[in-house]
This record gives sequence, structure tokens and C-alpha cells, in this order.
Amino acid sequence: MINISIFQRVTVAVICILGVLYSLPNILPKNIFQSSPEGLPGKTINLGLDLQGGLHLLMKVETDVAVEEMVGNLEGAIRQIIRDEKVFPKGLKSVGMAIEFDVSDNSKLEQIREVIYQSEFGTDIDYLEAGGLRVEINKEAIVKRRTDVIQQALKIIRLRLDPDGTKELTVQQQGIDRILVQVPGADDPEEIKRLLSTTAKLTFHIVHPQVFQRGQRKPAGYLDLPGTKSEGGQRYWVRRLIDVGGDRLVDAQPSFEQNRPVISFRFDTAGAQKFGRVTTRNVGRLLAIVLDNEVISAPRVNEPITGGSGIITGQFTVEETQELALLLRAGALPAPMSFLEERTVGPGLGADSVEAGKYASLLGLVLVVIFMVVVYGRFGLIADVALLFNITIIFALLSVLQATLTLPGIAGIVLTMGMAVDANVLIFERIREETLGGRSPINAIEAGYRRALTTIIDSNLTTLIAAVLLFAFGSGPIKGFAVTLSIGILTSMFTAIMVTRLLIVFWVKRSRPQTLPI
Repeated sequence: MINISIFQRVTVAVICILGVLYSLPNILPKNIFQSSPEGLPGKTINLGLDLQGGLHLLMKVETDVAVEEMVGNLEGAIRQIIRDEKVFPKGLKSVGMAIEFDVSDNSKLEQIREVIYQSEFGTDIDYLEAGGLRVEINKEAIVKRRTDVIQQALKIIRLRLDPDGTKELTVQQQGIDRILVQVPGADDPEEIKRLLSTTAKLTFHIVHPQVFQRGQRKPAGYLDLPGTKSEGGQRYWVRRLIDVGGDRLVDAQPSFEQNRPVISFRFDTAGAQKFGRVTTRNVGRLLAIVLDNEVISAPRVNEPITGGSGIITGQFTVEETQELALLLRAGALPAPMSFLEERTVGPGLGADSVEAGKYASLLGLVLVVIFMVVVYGRFGLIADVALLFNITIIFALLSVLQATLTLPGIAGIVLTMGMAVDANVLIFERIREETLGGRSPINAIEAGYRRALTTIIDSNLTTLIAAVLLFAFGSGPIKGFAVTLSIGILTSMFTAIMVTRLLIVFWVKRSRPQTLPI
């Protein structure tokens, strides 16, 4: 243990130097690091909602709308099934959560019933006394749909607000149909609200060959949808049945075509095959690209598109294409959302918390430093130097990972200070015991580190397991505490086992003491 290789010395030195460099942006003025290239020091620690203020939103998910859409989707599917059987529907209508209909050829009614029964709609099917079928969505399917809507909304909200997964957001369910969102450091609440309130439901529909004209009767099985301003206010009759859904998109990126901002998109394998079949069957017809019940573009299908990719054109600005691409990548909200509560947390309260945390951290640091020097003398001073490197490396890792520091996170750092020297206490007490046993300084140091190593690893590992579980099952501030605690455990083990040992060995080989000052 007393012999440290050149590689170990260089590694320890490099880690400590990098820790100092990457923690400096949190102390020095920001303008010093504004022009730092990617990968070099320049990032600072993100502060949580309780430290820097931010936006607090309570939203309601309109799950009833998603349930109602089930009826529309069921109607479209039934129409397609009837069409595939080459018969005509008679008296097809929706009644509550059910679809009632008859067909022109009753001999195929049982076959149609079997196809519907085998589908994944979750329906109960009964025969009508007057003839025909009644297909009703059952309660189990409705409950499952409501649950799926909430879970999907949680995922999409997080992807929209934090596409890289680096921010400490709070996005969690409250009650049956409510979602709590907390965004630390939000400087534009209206932009965030607009980002969350946009459903971003993208669908592709074939347009009816007949051009829309006011006063004319809408064709059966078609919807009357308006075009965006870029479409000149033109309205379209688009097929009710969704030919291809935006849920099949795997990527959407802002791009340029002929110096115009456009959005390029790409389907998954199943979506590409479906898109290819639709465009192959409808060459020469218009394909409406619908976003939130508005036709944003309706290009003509000149040839089959089998590659699974395409572009969305329109009178977009660069900013609009970037935002729309983000919304499409994150996915469409499964149901509209309304804001029940909005609260902006000012930075004043956070500043007070930061000051309180700063004083608590400094006081804890000073007391720990004094204790170690009084009890262990020169060795305690070495442990204090390692403690400073430990805190520096913690701040460096938090900056590099762009983790969010919350008030409980500060508590985790203060706790880490005690844990960092705890390992040194175990080592020093072992060294003291070996010295009292008559060993030479070098042998005492070697035996102390060797015998204390297992205890240090076991104690820190159990704490690390608890911190990982807090991170896995906790949320918001609890995760902030778990992050700083986990990082602190790892850095304290490094500084206790490597940094202090390196400094002690350096002092022993230089001074060659006859007795250890411990």
C-alpha cells in the first residue's frame, strides 16, 4: 500500500486538477467562460426550483376527450371492416360508447362480428332485435385508456421540457387526472405553457377527390378540416379514418429545401410500410398532413413513397420548424390539457436558501477541519486538504453532468463532508493502533490502510445502495439529495483512499520520521 506507482500518482493529480478547473465556473464570473469550447470548463451547476425559483404548474388531462376518440376510432375501423367484406353499411351510428349498424348482406354479419371480436378495441358485441350489431366499448378498455393517457402524457411532457434528460424537473401524477410540473429557472412561463398546451397530434389523411365547396354536403366518412394560414384558408374534406398516424414517427428534424425552412420526418418500419401502401394506392390524389385538426400541408402524391421518410412544407419560420420538430419527436399528447394552477416562485426565497446552505456548509467545513487537526495533528491537516479536493470534485461532477442542485442536495453535500473524513478516521485509528503496537512508521501506515480498506468499502457501499434506491424511487428534491449523496460517497472514497495516502506517503518519504505524529 505504501508504494504508489507513477500511473496512480499521475491519475490522482489529473483528477484533482480537472476537479479544480471544472468547479471554477461556479465561483468565477460567468463572462470568463462564455467562449469556452465544448468539453472544456464552462458549465455551472443548475439550481433547483427551491434555490433559483421557477414555474409551478398543476394541469388537468382531459381524459374524457381521449375516451370519446375511442368511439370515433371504432367507427372508422368498423367502416373499414365492412368495406373489406364488400358490403354496404346500413344505419351506422354512434350511441354513447357504442356503434350500431346493419349491413346490406346479412349473411356476412357473423363474419364481420368475428373480425371485430378479434380486434384489440376491448368491446362487447350484441345482436340488435331489429337486426344488425351493437358494438360497445367495455369499462375495462375505458379504464385502461384513461391510465395509458396519463402515463403517456407524463412521458411526453418530460420529453418536451427536457429532451436531453439533464434537468431536474418534477413531472408527476396527482390524483386521477392531474399532473404536477415544476420547472426550475423558467424565465419564460408563457413559452412553457404554450409548449405544454400544444397537443401536436400529427396524422395523414387522403383528401376527397371533390374540391371543398361551401354549402355542399360533406361526403360520408370524411371530415371537414380547415387549412392553416399558409394554405390560404382553404378547407378540405379528409378521410375520417387515419391513414398513417404520427405515433409511427421515429424522428423529425428542422431542415431546408430550396432555402425554405421545412421539417423532415422518418417513420419506423411498420409506419414506412403503411405509408408506402397508402401512397401507392392513391397516386394522383392529395395527402393531407394534419396537425391538431388543421391541414398544414396537402401535397399531391405523384409517385409511391416507399422510403419511409418525407418533408412537411409550409410558410414556416426557422423557430417554428425547430419547435414543431421538437413536438413531433416528443410525440403527441394523447388528450388536451388545461391549467388549474400556476405559480411562479421568485428567486428571493431561493437566495435566502442558498445563503443558509452556504453558511451551514462553511460552518460544517470549519468544524470538521478544526476537529481533524486537533485530534490527528499533521495527519488531520492532510485529511482536510483531501476534504477540500473532495468538495471540489463534487462540484465539478455536478457541473459536468448538469445535475440540478436543490436544498436537500446541499444537505447531501454537508453530510458528505462528515462521511469524507469518516474514512480517514478509520484509517488513522488503525495507523495509531499499529504504531502503539510497535510497528515502524512505514509498516504502520501500510497495515493501517490495508486493514481499514475493507471496512471503508463496506460502509460506503451500503450507503451508496440506499442513495441509489432514493434516486430510483424518489422524485424532485429527494432525487437531488440522492445525486449529491451518491457522488459524495464515490469522491470521498477516492480522496480518502488515494489522495490522503498519496500525501502521507509523500510526507513520510521526504521527512522520514522516527515516530508518527498521530
